[in-house]
Amino acid sequence: MTSESASDDNSEKIEILHGAENIIRRTLQDLLNVKESFVNCTDYTGPSVFLAYKPMWDACIALKQRGVKLRFITEFTKDNIHECKEVMRIFELRHLDGIKGNFGIADGKDYGGAAIAKEGAVPTQLIRSNVKTFVEQQQYFFETLWTKATPAKQKIREIEEGIIPIQTKILNDENEIIKEIRRLNNSASKLSICSAYGGMEMSYKYFFDTYKRIADSGGMRCIVNINKRDSMNLIKVFLNAGIQVRHVKNMPPMNFGVSDKELAATIENMEGGKMSQSFLISNEPLYTSHFTMLFEELWKNGVDAKDRIRDIELGAEWGNVEVIPISSRARVLYLDLVKKANKEIIIMFPTTNAFIRQKNMGVIQFSEDAARQRKVKVRILMPSNESTQDTVRYLKEKYAKQMNIRYIEQMLGTRATILVVDRKECLVMELRDDSKTTFDEAIGLSTYSNSKAGVLSYVAIFESLWDQTELYQEIKKAHEVLKLHDKAQRMFINIAAHELRTPIQPIIGLSQILLSKTGSIEQYSDHLNTINRNAKRLNRLSDDILDVTKIESNTLELRKEQFNLNDVIMNIMDDTTLGKKIDSKRVQLVYQPQDILLNADKGRIIQVISNLLSNAIEFTKDGVITISTRIDKSGNNNNDNNTDKITISIKDTGTGIDPGILPELFSKFTTKSFSGTGLGLFISKSIVEAHGGIMWANNNRDGKGATFSFKIPLGLL
Repeated sequence: MTSESASDDNSEKIEILHGAENIIRRTLQDLLNVKESFVNCTDYTGPSVFLAYKPMWDACIALKQRGVKLRFITEFTKDNIHECKEVMRIFELRHLDGIKGNFGIADGKDYGGAAIAKEGAVPTQLIRSNVKTFVEQQQYFFETLWTKATPAKQKIREIEEGIIPIQTKILNDENEIIKEIRRLNNSASKLSICSAYGGMEMSYKYFFDTYKRIADSGGMRCIVNINKRDSMNLIKVFLNAGIQVRHVKNMPPMNFGVSDKELAATIENMEGGKMSQSFLISNEPLYTSHFTMLFEELWKNGVDAKDRIRDIELGAEWGNVEVIPISSRARVLYLDLVKKANKEIIIMFPTTNAFIRQKNMGVIQFSEDAARQRKVKVRILMPSNESTQDTVRYLKEKYAKQMNIRYIEQMLGTRATILVVDRKECLVMELRDDSKTTFDEAIGLSTYSNSKAGVLSYVAIFESLWDQTELYQEIKKAHEVLKLHDKAQRMFINIAAHELRTPIQPIIGLSQILLSKTGSIEQYSDHLNTINRNAKRLNRLSDDILDVTKIESNTLELRKEQFNLNDVIMNIMDDTTLGKKIDSKRVQLVYQPQDILLNADKGRIIQVISNLLSNAIEFTKDGVITISTRIDKSGNNNNDNNTDKITISIKDTGTGIDPGILPELFSKFTTKSFSGTGLGLFISKSIVEAHGGIMWANNNRDGKGATFSFKIPLGLL
């Protein structure tokens, strides 16, 4: 025995036991110490192993007599059913298909797990553990298996009476799929198959011998879409084997085979005869009856394969127009046409309810898939309604290049959904009752056509309506632009009038006071300073209005010259300090001087930096305002200074940028200040862009203040 734990017997530990005799001896010892419960899980050989070692079996009997709760999970087979019945005398026993491995848990505290041994033999290696978290996990695993397992009496009755349990399962292993479908075919006296041509190829490759056996008794039928000459040879092989075959144009989106007892189905088309990666197998009566009814409906409307093959061989065109009276068939065809579109989908919905019904049915989702996966162009005409606005907005934003939706007035006299796919096929679905919530209830007759003249007629109708909506949208857009322009104009007039009135009132009032006074002019210096300040404010406002006018008319001109940026910044700082625009006791202004030559419009650059600094001062009552410059080299090996750029940043520790205005920060009239027009940043950004630069701003990462930056070319030759 080897151990991987501490030596203290009371501690949590894991042991590994080797040798059959050693394992039996330790297992018997453990069984004698069980007080409340013992659970065991083994493969199908487990019952015979228990019965083969009498001391172990006697120990279990003793546990039963002491009132210990005993539970056992194993797999029942025809070969071990006798041993299972014996185990049932002592244990509460349950069956689980395909169970592997062997383990037991005593009193929920001690775990023993054995390696898989040869059939009927005691394992030669056993892992024992009392590690609490591990044992609890294994106990939970056992309880999960116990819940899924079948009671012993039920399983024994199924085996002895040949009862097949009702079950539905998904198979994902190719060998298991082939084995299970062959079993289904070999047990069937009748078999009905509905499949795409790829499914017929797969069937011929793997199951044709089983089909011939069923066909000998006249019970084999197949439905397939026969639309190509190269598919006829295989269909003839099926016909020559006595298999009945019919052609159906509008196949369901699922391939299936159904006998009198079981169903096998897949949604894969098995192109080229490739085996499907997933199959649903079920003997649930509801499934088999449903698919049997579906097959019979398709079979009833199908065309004999011999007639279809003869028409193809003669070159006859098969039915350009088909009237579909059953709405469920129209629904299947509708979805199939949308799913197979390669180039274009156009749909015209007559009502909002029609759009909602068909969206719920999956039409819009399949259109999205076509747009995303195959780059299909999708155009939709529909009435406008609040209930559909979110969906329309989502589609336009996510598939801007592939999907286009336009609104049209509710169709008067037109009560049909029109679908055209790739300008080759169309489906017109008449609206019977728009108040119904499902497609099948709301739709009456439907008409399918692949007639070129018919399809192009509907395309022409759609294009005419589409062009009308485009004209309508252009008129509507122009109207909206005029409304926005009018709104902006009114806003500008209101703001400008307010801002003009603010400095004019003190200029007029104080001027009148001075005119009425006598004496020395020094006595009225405060009045004169106020007049001067407001006159300058009035001048700035008029300059701003003039700048905005130039910007919007694209007449803003730059007078470039070469100057030292350091001198400009130092002068602006001096003006700020000497002009007492900043409280130097509460706000510190920081700048590291650096001579930088710049070729730009000096006056405009002063205007931008002054505006950014004034904003920083206005929103920083206490703290630091830092002006910084950085030259960004272009990386050009020719040392061309003309392509280097200068970044100027003004960082403050003030209140920061209000998140509510951040997206529109550089737009006209955007401000959270109690004064000003909200034109400064708009003008500054326009000046920077006129220099071929960019401007941006964001709140500082530490949550204190904001940083405004702009970058322009040095422009030196």
